[in-house]
Amino acid sequence: MAAVQDLDRPSAPDAPPSAASSPPPPGPIRPSVHRALGGGVVADVLLWRRRNLAVLTAAGATTVWFLFDRAGYSFLSVIANALLLLVVILFFWAKSALLLNRPLPPLPNLEIPDEVVGKAADGARVWINRALAVGHDIAIRRDRKVFLQVILVLWLISYIGSLFNFRWG
Repeated sequence: MAAVQDLDRPSAPDAPPSAASSPPPPGPIRPSVHRALGGGVVADVLLWRRRNLAVLTAAGATTVWFLFDRAGYSFLSVIANALLLLVVILFFWAKSALLLNRPLPPLPNLEIPDEVVGKAADGARVWINRALAVGHDIAIRRDRKVFLQVILVLWLISYIGSLFNFRWG
């Protein structure tokens, strides 16, 4: 006769009692790769757990690479062509709606709220004031330490930038 399992208590794994009471193995606990990548949607896509989204991402990246590297487009020309296509579609939609007595294309109110502009300006103001304070420390207070740090950071940025090819086409 089979034993009846208590539904209030979780079932114990089939392991010998001595193994269940033994301490965990010594050494650091390694996190999973999924958790190391952030554990969210990005980790799911990178680990191909969401196959459709991963395939779409790879196809999109390949398309962008083809447009920029092989077809010779620049970022500005792609944006300009996309906006041109959008304007042409909206123009013909509006004209055909007038001729066919159909509703006009639904366009949202295209305005930037004052709060968003204020937050962006406040953030930019903080960064600009930091840069001006560094310039003040170098020029007026003649702080050699800050001067050498700025030189080192700018040289590192220049060196790292020289390792990449930013030419399109």
